[in-house]
Amino acid sequence: MKLYAFYRSSAAFRVRIALNLKGLQPEYIPVDLMAGEHKSPDYLARNPQGLVPAMELPGGEVIGQSVALLEWLEETHPQPPLLPADPARRARVRSVVGCIACDIHPLCNMAIPNYLREHFDASEAQVLDWYSTWMHRGFQAVETVLAETAGDYCFGDGPTLADVCLVPMVYNARRFEVVMTPFPRINAVVDYCLAQPAFARAAPEAQVDAPA
Repeated sequence: MKLYAFYRSSAAFRVRIALNLKGLQPEYIPVDLMAGEHKSPDYLARNPQGLVPAMELPGGEVIGQSVALLEWLEETHPQPPLLPADPARRARVRSVVGCIACDIHPLCNMAIPNYLREHFDASEAQVLDWYSTWMHRGFQAVETVLAETAGDYCFGDGPTLADVCLVPMVYNARRFEVVMTPFPRINAVVDYCLAQPAFARAAPEAQVDAPA
């Protein structure tokens, strides 16, 4: 397998975590978003959406979209499981995944603030307000769920896809200096996760394409 990724991409961070938890080590191929490598004809031939991550599967097929990759990993490498056995609890994990990957992340990825700066002359304070507004709305919902479900992880004492998606989103929030004090359960879970080897090895600063 080959993983095409950028060290700072939170979507790629998700997939790296899941791969580590599953004990898989695909070939890592950096795609420099800052240099526009994701827009090259060679990369677009692999992933027409021009986003990271993308993963080339053992049969040569290339899959984009991080959540699709997480589901593929869970279906093809079910041990250790990252979804609970109980259908209702499994759906709740997927609900948290959706809150992060479908609601928070699309409004806070790199393209949106860049567009606000370029087309609306947004100041850095306004961009931070944008980040904070949408992250806080999503995180408040997750915080409420964790009040009922959390142990060391989002759902008890083992990692799930909820943790896989939450950690990169909070990592970015902290990088953007979004105030996270209203979310003590989220912070506790993320801090615990980042102390675990599978999460730490997936962090942006641990990647081969991270700046020295």
